[in-house]
Amino acid sequence: MRVQISNGMFMAIIINMVYAKAIGITQGSLAREVGNDMWMSTIFSTLQGIMMILIVTYVIKRTPKMDIFEQSELLLGKIFSKIIALFFFIFFLFAFGGVIATFVYHLKDFFLPDAPLLLFIIAAFIMGVYGIFFGLEVIGRMALIGVFSIVALNVLIILGSLSEFRVEELEPIFESGFLSTLWASRHNDTDWLMATMMAAIVLPHVGKHETWGKSGMIGIGLGGLFVVLWPILQTGVLTSEVTAQYFVACMQMARSAHIGLFLHRYELIMVAFFAISALIQIMMTFLCASIAVQRLFGLKDYRPVIVPVALILCGGGYWLVFDHQIAMDFLERTWVYVALSIGFGVPLLLLGIGFLFKKKIRKTNMEASS
Repeated sequence: MRVQISNGMFMAIIINMVYAKAIGITQGSLAREVGNDMWMSTIFSTLQGIMMILIVTYVIKRTPKMDIFEQSELLLGKIFSKIIALFFFIFFLFAFGGVIATFVYHLKDFFLPDAPLLLFIIAAFIMGVYGIFFGLEVIGRMALIGVFSIVALNVLIILGSLSEFRVEELEPIFESGFLSTLWASRHNDTDWLMATMMAAIVLPHVGKHETWGKSGMIGIGLGGLFVVLWPILQTGVLTSEVTAQYFVACMQMARSAHIGLFLHRYELIMVAFFAISALIQIMMTFLCASIAVQRLFGLKDYRPVIVPVALILCGGGYWLVFDHQIAMDFLERTWVYVALSIGFGVPLLLLGIGFLFKKKIRKTNMEASS
């Protein structure tokens, strides 16, 4: 896969990779832990996301023509590269739990409660597999449309909520304590780590490697701006106590929004604008997991493993979303620990190893340029 996408597409993929789950499920977890400070936790996690994207871009820019698996092989050999690929597959296998929970619960709980669960899993499987067979460039173009949809949704939710917004609900800041608010940001960190781990795979296919760091920062910064709007409005309109009661808190926010006498309850509007972001999350999770399996088994192309990988992810997703309590426990505990350990650990490990093998990296780059 040597397709080139623009920096704009890369930024759009980052925004879409985070948005759907971050506003759909994560804010409820934050509200249950730190109440009114959930918007501050979101800001903290965005800053951590910017830090991680800078680390990832630095690591990949050391060998800009290699992805993270090829660089791992250069540093410590094929076995180490396969171990890194296995970690990436585990990461995206677990990440798909949050992605499919976002997709299923938005549709099933609010629109089609009597539809069989398998219907949503099959729909996610078909759309995800169909999308990634067309490759990264097509997903990047979809992501640009997705950003437009995100902006439109945010504008509508602002217009529909301002009349009910009470700024005093945001006070006092750090009511739960600074350290507790910072610690709660781990829930939102898992969303940003999906974006940074994705970036570690796709960055070699993004044009103008000189601007990778800047593009990543802008992508996460804009994504954070789009996401943090929701906990602010949820705190000021619903209150954090009400937000904490819902697994999919953003849909309750959409129910509360209205413009004038005729436009009430935004659920359908929300799903229409929200759908592209949710689909891009599914596609990119399938794509990254497939590439990880390709590298794990030393295949020349990722396409032969798309269907088997998608079946594995969808099978695990079906088991997870079958019960809301299991899904909540998974997303607020198991997934957090897996995401933080792999999402922070792997880039930092490669950063450290790269410093130990500077000469090998420099020699490889000189040979490639000559």
